[in-house]
Amino acid sequence: MNDLIILSMLLAGPRHGYQLKHEAGMVFGGEVLHNNLIYPLLRRFLKDGWVSRKEISGERGQTRQQYSLTAQGRRALLERLSSFTESDAASDEEFRSRVGLFDLLESHTRENILTLRESYLQSLDQRLVILETNMQVGKYGAEVIAQLRDRIASEARWISHLRRISKPDRRRSS
Repeated sequence: MNDLIILSMLLAGPRHGYQLKHEAGMVFGGEVLHNNLIYPLLRRFLKDGWVSRKEISGERGQTRQQYSLTAQGRRALLERLSSFTESDAASDEEFRSRVGLFDLLESHTRENILTLRESYLQSLDQRLVILETNMQVGKYGAEVIAQLRDRIASEARWISHLRRISKPDRRRSS
């Protein structure tokens, strides 16, 4: 998922590695990404032809590396975003990262993502009902299950909302 976020950040235009570390860190919860995460990804993207790099002068006279998304990188990003499995549907992070980038995806791909997530949530809810029915979970266990089921119901409402605002004519922005 880190690679999806970093590549998507380059859609807005060229970025320095330092800028990517900070901006991606904000996406991931406020922490600056470590050099050992960001720079190996950027090297891999360069090797794969997904990004280009050029040297530019920094504000204090230093040389800085600026990274840009290539056409091949944009295609790879769209392919990776469109590839969403049942395993991805079980991950809050994978699901939310895709939803955050829905503007890039075609309507049938958005619908597939929503359907897989909805199916996962229904399965999870059924397992919670079975757990509560077949086990003595106690007062606080029942509270946890109720809270989880409330979250599932809330996300199901959100998925319905996403379907309403996800119109077939809202295709990828260029």
